Amino acid sequence: MTHTLDEKVYEGVLEQIKAYIEDKKLEPGDKLPSERMFSELLQVGRSSIREALRALELLGLIETRRGEGTFMRAYRPYHMVGLLSKFLLNNTRTREELLAAKQMLEKEILILSIGQLSSEQLAKLQLMLPEACNSEDHLKLFTYLFEESHHPLLLSMWQFICGFTHTVHDITYSDDWYRRMYQAMIKQSKEQMYSLF
Repeated sequence: MTHTLDEKVYEGVLEQIKAYIEDKKLEPGDKLPSERMFSELLQVGRSSIREALRALELLGLIETRRGEGTFMRAYRPYHMVGLLSKFLLNNTRTREELLAAKQMLEKEILILSIGQLSSEQLAKLQLMLPEACNSEDHLKLFTYLFEESHHPLLLSMWQFICGFTHTVHDITYSDDWYRRMYQAMIKQSKEQMYSLF
């Protein structure tokens, strides 16, 4: 019973710290409050704060600098890829599932973006359409969509999966696919967007 209670406290602290980061709009390089300050601010024990900060550090979202404090860091989706890829990518089924997950996230962000982008954002999107099956342009295009749609978690998941799949082969689409995708975005047609997949 105590274990469940501890987990609830820890999850709550993690959520509160995340809310604090979002509320203060902290960027990579910004300093976070100390354990003591967080403890007073959130009215929880320092051990719970320490656990939550450790979890965020393991995820690569923050870093502790000895003698300086804790700072936000740029999320590095490729952080654990080298370590894990040789195990994961030996399995054909895992490879296929990762590619399917990547495609699902790309489809999701396209659907979520329909009707949400301004004319300026759409114009920028048009300039970013890859000329050919260019994986670098493809990554830039979808990174832009995830960022402009304000879905950082989906972006992190997608980037993390990209870190694995690019060591196998990238999903890119034909010139015509990108043009049809852009037309579906302009026409705000979810049906046309779904038909691309």
